[in-house]
Amino acid sequence: MAEQPRGPFFKLDGKVAFVTGAGQGLGEAIAYRLAACGAKVGVFDLDGEKAANVALECSGVALQGSVTSEEDVERGLRYLEEQFGPPQIVVNNAGILGHIGPCWDLDAENMRQVMEVNLIGTFRVCHAVLPGMLERKYGRIINIASVAGKEGNADLIPYSTSKAAVIALTKSIAKSVGGKGDITANCISPALLDTPMWESLPKPVADSLVATVPVGRVGTTEEVAGLVHYLASSESSLTTGQCYNVNGGPASD
Repeated sequence: MAEQPRGPFFKLDGKVAFVTGAGQGLGEAIAYRLAACGAKVGVFDLDGEKAANVALECSGVALQGSVTSEEDVERGLRYLEEQFGPPQIVVNNAGILGHIGPCWDLDAENMRQVMEVNLIGTFRVCHAVLPGMLERKYGRIINIASVAGKEGNADLIPYSTSKAAVIALTKSIAKSVGGKGDITANCISPALLDTPMWESLPKPVADSLVATVPVGRVGTTEEVAGLVHYLASSESSLTTGQCYNVNGGPASD
């Protein structure tokens, strides 16, 4: 007979989380959700004032820096460990939209800038935290990708390409840490969310994207944060190497 479950579930008491791009938008919602469930949160953001405001609201610690800087990432992680301990939960959310337009209007620098933040920045954080997770034999990595990384978008070529690479990176990490402890790596592919990034899109592009969503609306950051919460919890120990759509139905795989 199966053991009777005992709640409450998905509690994060005693866990330390490091969330990038957490000064606004989706990262802010994730920081609040993890803190509300008991985690101590390091709010890492390029904008120090925004990071401080979020950290104040969630009783976390503000960590100013850029994921494009190895020094910033290491300094942020070091300070977080001094304050709360090493992170067991890492959410790579920092990202930029980049150039909007067709391929023939791009140059290599447009692609390079987006890849440096969205892909290399995610890799840089994973590279920094994985040795400690392997040593402690516990960790949760959640990378924020995009439905654009699965479907592609004619006007968001650098962004789509970078997010496809984040999905592959996540799956590769999951395979490399499998069997080396209770360490998981998953990613989430949102579609349209009520974030500053969404608001920056030209209206024709935004309207065309909404038209592809069967539920007919943009999502909320809280809807994504709920899935992050589950993937960050100890109950998700058999869930790894996955990419979850939170997008209202436009992508089927």
